[in-house]
Amino acid sequence: MTTVADIVKTMQSKFNASAAAGLDLVFQFNIEDGENHYLVVKDGTCDLQQGDAPNPNVTLIMNTETLKGITSGETDGMQAFMAGKLRAEGDMMLAMKLGELFPV
Repeated sequence: MTTVADIVKTMQSKFNASAAAGLDLVFQFNIEDGENHYLVVKDGTCDLQQGDAPNPNVTLIMNTETLKGITSGETDGMQAFMAGKLRAEGDMMLAMKLGELFPV
C-alpha cells in the first residue's frame, strides 16, 4: 500500500518552481487515515515536512485514497471537494493554486 509520505514525495517531484516564484505559503495536509504532512512553498522552493505546520495558509482534509487520486490525476480536486471527499480550511483560493504548483 502506498503511504501518505510516498504520495507527498511524488507531489514534490512534480513541483513547478517557476509557478512558485515570489510565493511564501504553507499547505497543510490532514490525512484522516494516515500521517499529516505540510508543504512550505517559498520563493521557488518546496520543502516537505511530516506533522502539523504552526500557521498554515490552507489546510486540506481528506483520506489517503483521495490524496492519491488527486496527485495522480485520477481524481479532480474540485470534484472531490464538491463530493465532500476533500475539505479546505483557511484560504480556499490557495487550494486552487496547487494545480499550478504541482501539475499532474
